[in-house]
Amino acid sequence: MILLTNLSKTFIKDGNKIEVLRNLNLEIKKGDSLAVVGVSGAGKSTLIHILGTLDHPTSGTLSIAGKNVFEWSEKKIAAFRNSTIGFVFQLNNLLPEFSALENTMMPALISGMPKKQANEKANQLLAEVGLEHRLKHKPGELSGGEQQRVAIARALVMEPEILLADEPTGNLDTETGKKIEDILVNLNALKKITLIVVTHNKLLADRMSGRIGLRDGKIL
Repeated sequence: MILLTNLSKTFIKDGNKIEVLRNLNLEIKKGDSLAVVGVSGAGKSTLIHILGTLDHPTSGTLSIAGKNVFEWSEKKIAAFRNSTIGFVFQLNNLLPEFSALENTMMPALISGMPKKQANEKANQLLAEVGLEHRLKHKPGELSGGEQQRVAIARALVMEPEILLADEPTGNLDTETGKKIEDILVNLNALKKITLIVVTHNKLLADRMSGRIGLRDGKIL
């Protein structure tokens, strides 16, 4: 499903070369769940941004379903990302002026899906994450855990094959974080979505089918 070959990422800061990722080689099969762990600054978030095609590597390749995605135009990459990859971040980035339902619908509407169909899909997904009673509430009226569940529903509205989660329980208390863990694990098990989670949460990492560590930009 996902294949990294000699993938590197370098930044230039104040004239200094910073190698964030160094010659990574990794294969993630369809339906796998993978935890990416490591100390802050190890390159975890950079890796997840490249896997999500939000950033380009400096060298090497990323193949998804046999396609070298960074050979495409930015427009084609953006369309592929919207249809194939879902994102859940520590900061959920919900739009404060829109309701839970409207936030969930947003990627579908951007893709050109008819509003009625997007509404039906968003309703279904919010019900699946236990928020059928909070459809019209705006983010400021929801708890942190509820906001993260909206973010998960939004990430799933386009029925992506890949779900990338960057510290999805990082801002949550233990009990609420466990509920988010359960949702992610069940999505992987029931819908066979390929799940990649960047996390400092050992309990969440232990529930993934595989784990890699990053240190100094290299896979342990």
